[in-house]
Amino acid sequence: MILTEALKMFFRSIRYAFFGFHKYNGSAIDICKQIIEDCWNGKYYQTSAGHFSSFYTRDFGFCTPALIHLGQKERVQKTLEWAMKCFEKSGKLTTSITPSGKAFDFPTVAPDSLAFFLFSLQHHKELVEEHRHFLNNEIDRYYASCVDERTGLPKPLHFSSIKDHAIRKQSCYDTVMLGWLANIIAKLGLDNPFAKHNYVYLLNKYFWNKTYFLDDLSGNKYVSGDANTFPFWCGVIKDAMKRRKATASIENAQLDKPFPLKYTAIMPLHRQISAALFAPNYEGTTIWAHLGMLYVEILSTVDKKKAREHIRKYAKLIEQHKTFLELYNPNGTIYKTLFYTADEGMLWAANYLHLHKHFKAG
Repeated sequence: MILTEALKMFFRSIRYAFFGFHKYNGSAIDICKQIIEDCWNGKYYQTSAGHFSSFYTRDFGFCTPALIHLGQKERVQKTLEWAMKCFEKSGKLTTSITPSGKAFDFPTVAPDSLAFFLFSLQHHKELVEEHRHFLNNEIDRYYASCVDERTGLPKPLHFSSIKDHAIRKQSCYDTVMLGWLANIIAKLGLDNPFAKHNYVYLLNKYFWNKTYFLDDLSGNKYVSGDANTFPFWCGVIKDAMKRRKATASIENAQLDKPFPLKYTAIMPLHRQISAALFAPNYEGTTIWAHLGMLYVEILSTVDKKKAREHIRKYAKLIEQHKTFLELYNPNGTIYKTLFYTADEGMLWAANYLHLHKHFKAG
């Protein structure tokens, strides 16, 4: 399945070399609306209208609130019903599902798969009740697989994550996901082994350095985009002062230049999985649009003017390329290598529309 996905990406890179991206007409708003429509395939929301035609649990979770606010609750529910059926058939909840319905983890189990799927289910509690037994079993499996019972931190293993090519040592992001799970599970009334640990305390003790959250426990001191966005976006850390300091650290490290958001300003020293050889710097100093949208959402609670400026930059990018792209090089050009070209028509466009609506109303 992973090989099939890789070949799909490679052949689309060849197609791009000859034909370029599929171009949508109209304003940034018009383009994003068309993309969301093209990502709906009748059964579920694909992650993109390009090569990411599979269901990715994490990416769908990014977009669930925006899709619901945009009036797509029925399609969100159909997506969740389809995904739940596939997961139950496979006997486990995973990072991804192929268009044919086969569930798989890339490259390994990810703490955020359960977190984002349960997050997406919050507006569909009838599905939670219907599948309570399966979900409780998965909660127990994820707890046993991911949590160091003694400390409450992620086990010192390689988990798939927001940076699924990177092999990090007990990352801040994964720790946030465990804390988020404790909160979401409590809201849903499911069995909650995660609740025995205080994740606000753990994040502050092990990751907060008085200015920003560290990326992981390897001893590296660089500022990381995901480590300083998700504690706040997930609502695990509610401290307004920490939010201001973290966004200021992101700005000082220029992770938001020329537009948000880079994972890091320098290439981290952590090891990469072998697939990274075909897409160097894929998750290094490149600019990721999905992370950019979530960061702008957090920034809007600190400095609405700066957040609005970033949304205007994205409007120009969308209208320039006539689509919503996956990622860019550090200088803002389109990311492409011999084997991989940035994907197009991303479902993340829903978050752009939601932010645009928010700023228009504000």
